[in-house]
Amino acid sequence: MNKTIYESPLSSRYASDKMQYIFSPDKKFSTWRRLWVALARAEMELGLPVTQEQVDELEAHLTDIDYDLAAKKESELRHDVMAHIHTYGALCPKAMPIIHLGATSCYVGDNTDVIIMREGLILVRDKLVRVIGALAKFSDKYKALPTLGFTHFQAAQLVTVGKRATLWMNELLQDLDEVEYRISTLKLLGCKGTTGTQASFLELFKGDHEKCKELDRRIAREMGFDGTVPVSGQTYSRKVDSAVLATLSGIAQSACKFATDVRLLCHLKEVEEPFETHQIGSSAMPYKRNPMRCERICSLARYVIADAANPAYTSATQWFERTLDDSANKRISVPEAFLAVDAILNIYENVASGLVVHEKVIEKHIMEELPFMASENIMMDMVQRGGDRQQIHERIRVHSQEAGRNVKDLGLTNNLIDLLADDPLFGLSREELSVHMEPSRYIGRCPEQVTDFLDDFVRPVLEAHRSALDEQAVELKV
Repeated sequence: MNKTIYESPLSSRYASDKMQYIFSPDKKFSTWRRLWVALARAEMELGLPVTQEQVDELEAHLTDIDYDLAAKKESELRHDVMAHIHTYGALCPKAMPIIHLGATSCYVGDNTDVIIMREGLILVRDKLVRVIGALAKFSDKYKALPTLGFTHFQAAQLVTVGKRATLWMNELLQDLDEVEYRISTLKLLGCKGTTGTQASFLELFKGDHEKCKELDRRIAREMGFDGTVPVSGQTYSRKVDSAVLATLSGIAQSACKFATDVRLLCHLKEVEEPFETHQIGSSAMPYKRNPMRCERICSLARYVIADAANPAYTSATQWFERTLDDSANKRISVPEAFLAVDAILNIYENVASGLVVHEKVIEKHIMEELPFMASENIMMDMVQRGGDRQQIHERIRVHSQEAGRNVKDLGLTNNLIDLLADDPLFGLSREELSVHMEPSRYIGRCPEQVTDFLDDFVRPVLEAHRSALDEQAVELKV
C-alpha cells in the first residue's frame, strides 16, 4: 500500500468491501461493456448491420479490461469513453466498427450511474433491515423495563427501555420505505442521443420511430429495468441524484438521532455501546469507556447530511440539455454518500446488536425522581379518601420544593415520601405511600405498544426481507 498519497478514510477505515466494489472502476467499466453489448444486441435484433459474431465477441470480453491500455488511451485522447472503446476494440477487432454505434458518452456514463446507484440502494436496504432486526430483539427484551423518559433532557414521565427503541425503529422503517421507493422508481436514461432527441438512432433506423422506442425498451429489459426516462436532454435529470442522496441523508439523520441518544445514555451510565475486552477508551484516562462507535455514526452522518446538498446544487445549475459542471462533483459526492451510509449502518448494526443495559443504574435514577412523579397519584388517592384536592395540592407543592432543595442544594436523597408520611394532613404511613412507588404503575401502555408495533409493523418487514437477515454482519475495521 502506497503511504505517500492520500487515500479516502471511507475506503481504508469505514465502508464495506461490497459497497466499495459497487463504486469501483472495475464495476463501472465492466458495466459500460454490458451496456455496449446490450446496445449491439438490440441494434442487431432491430435490423442494423450488427452480426451475432460481433455480439458474441463483445460478450466474451466483458471483464478482461486492460486498464494500462485504457489509461494510455485516455492520456492521448483526453476522453474516458473513447479510451475504453479503443481498449474494448483491441480485444474485439471484429466488433470494433460497431461499438457505441449511434450513442453518446452519457449512454454508458449515465446508465451505469443509475445501475450502480440501484445496486448501492439494494445493499443499503439489506443493511437497514438487519439494523431493524437487531433493534427489534432489543426492544422486545426490554419492553417492560421502566426507565426515565426525558423531555428537554429533563426527567419526565416513565417509559420503558424497549419503547424508546421503537422510536429508533420507526424512523428506520420510514427510511426503508424511501429506499424501496427509490429502487422501484429508478429508470435508465436509455439511448437518447446527444441532446435527447434520438436523432442519431432515427437516422440509423431510416426514420422508423417505433424502432427507436423499441431500442430503449430492449436495452432497459436486458439491464433489468422496467423502462427508461420518458424525456431527457443528453443526461438523465440530476434531480435523480439529489433525490437518492436525500434518501441517504434521511438514513444518516435517523442513525445520528439513535447514536446521540445512546451517547447521552452512556453519560448517565444506563445504557452503553459494546466495549471490547482490550479496547482503550482514552490514552490518558485508563478508566474511560468513550462511546466511540456512536460518535463515529454522528460524525459520518454529519458528512452525509452536508454532502446531500451537492447534487441539489448540481441539479439546480444544469444548463439546457447538458453542461459538464456536474461531472467532477458527481464522481465524488454520490459514491462517498453511499460509502458513508454503508459505514454508518455497519456501525449501527454492531451497536444495536450489543447494547448493554445497566438495570440497577436505571432503577436508581427512577427512584430519585419517582416521588415527584407519584405525587399526582397520591393526591388522587387522598381525594378518594375524602380530602380537599386544593389543600392537598398545595401541601404536596410545599413538600416537593423542600425535597428538591434537599437533592439540589444539600446533595441528599429525595425524601418527599418521608415528608408526606410525617405530615398529619395526609394520615398515611410510609407503607401506604410506598404503594405509589412501583415504577410499573407509571409506564402506561409501553409493553403493549412495543408488542403491537413489532407484530404489526416490524415483523412483516423482517419476514419480507428474510434473506437480508441471513447475511453475516460486517466486522468493523477500526
